[in-house]
This record gives sequence, C-alpha cells and structure tokens, in this order.
Amino acid sequence: MAQKYGKVYLVGSGPGDPELLTIKARRLLDTTEVVVYDQLPGKAIIDFIPDSAEKIDAGKHAGDHKLTQNEINEVIIRKAKEGKNVLRLKGGDPYMFGRGGEEAQELVAEGIEFEVVPGITSAVAVPAYAGIPVTHRDHASMVTFITGHEDPTKEETALDWETLAKFDGTIVIFMGVKMLGRNVGELMKYGKDPKTPVALIERGTRPDQRVTVGILENIEEVAKERGVKAPAITIIGNVVSLHDILGEQFAEYFD
Repeated sequence: MAQKYGKVYLVGSGPGDPELLTIKARRLLDTTEVVVYDQLPGKAIIDFIPDSAEKIDAGKHAGDHKLTQNEINEVIIRKAKEGKNVLRLKGGDPYMFGRGGEEAQELVAEGIEFEVVPGITSAVAVPAYAGIPVTHRDHASMVTFITGHEDPTKEETALDWETLAKFDGTIVIFMGVKMLGRNVGELMKYGKDPKTPVALIERGTRPDQRVTVGILENIEEVAKERGVKAPAITIIGNVVSLHDILGEQFAEYFD
C-alpha cells in the first residue's frame, strides 16, 4: 500500500490588515494540523493560528531568519511525509517575491500534493491604503514590480536599471529600504527625472502604517531623517502625487 502523505497549502496572508485575509486562508488556518509561518503576516494574523495546531516559526522578519529557506523546505516536507496537512503561511502572496515557487518545486520533486492559496499582494494594497493607486489614466498606464533585495549569491544584478529609468509608469519596489540609495541612484544615473515623486510606506495596512514622501534626489535623506525601517514598500512615479488628495481619508488612522 502506497504511503499516504499529507497535503501542503502555500497560503498568502495579505499585506497585514487581518480583515484582508481571504476566507479560504482563514478556514485553512482553523483546520490545518501544522502551520509554518513567517513574521511578515503580523501578530494579528499569527494569533489566528489555533492552539491545536503545531506552530513552527520560520522567522523571516527584516533580515532575521530563524530558519534558512532550505531548512523551511525540509520542515514542510518532513511534516507532510509524516502524514500531516501543512499550511505554509506567508506575507502577501506566495508567488509575489515570496519564494512560494521554490517551495512548490521542492514539493513536486518529493511527490507531495500541494495547493496555492493566493493572498492580496502588498504591491497593490499598501499603496491603496496610502491613497496611491498604482495605475491612473492621468498618471500611469503601466506598473512594474521589482525586488530591492536580490539573491546575494548572484554575481550581477538581474535588474535592468537603464530600462527601468525609461519606464513611463509606476515602479513598486519590495524590500528596498536597505538598498534605497543604490536603487534611486541607479534610476537617476540612467536618466530618470530626479524630481520624480517617491513614497515609502512602512507597515502597510496596519494601524501603525506610516508614509514618507519625497522625490528621487532627496528620498534617501528624507528616509534617514524619518528613521524609515523595513518592512516597507517603495512607490516611484507620478501616482505618488495623489497621496495628498486620496490619502486624507486615512489621516485619522495613520501617520
């Protein structure tokens, strides 16, 4: 008789506001036997994990990784091979710079059944909570998502900064606080207008969300003055100018 493995769910928890967690994600959280979670979902969502579940903290918060990615893969596979259903809880969406694709590949290689449960990506939700639509007929008909923190083992960047500098749309950078100076410097080096509006949004969609606004040529200085820290999303483009108009509705909730 063939061995019966458990099933793995790669679940996106959304950007942080617990009310943005999908109904399916919440149902699975309430019923899955093992939960392997990041810190990025935030305490409010992590607290939804029932006491009956085995909880495994993978860390992954602002550079603090309690488990390496290989160790996370090993834990997920081991628990599934014990016959347990495993929920891998990730911030945002599993396949949007969440390494969910890598985890899925490992599961396929081991013959373990899995299902992806998409989450609302912070690339869209966080700017929205700050009054910044990533597309707008008058400001941007295109949007691109890039990582501000590439694999450190790469010999050279995979990002084409020259092309990005010419991109006439909104640029959303994940995990870009540490490399902010380099990122904006590369854009200006290749001709991006130094006066292009930029917003840094910390702890997006949560009660302590904070928005810092500047332009390419001064955003690094402004960020240092404000003490901007990860996790944060960087938005570059003319849509940032709408923050002053559309962001007012959030003034009573966010700084």
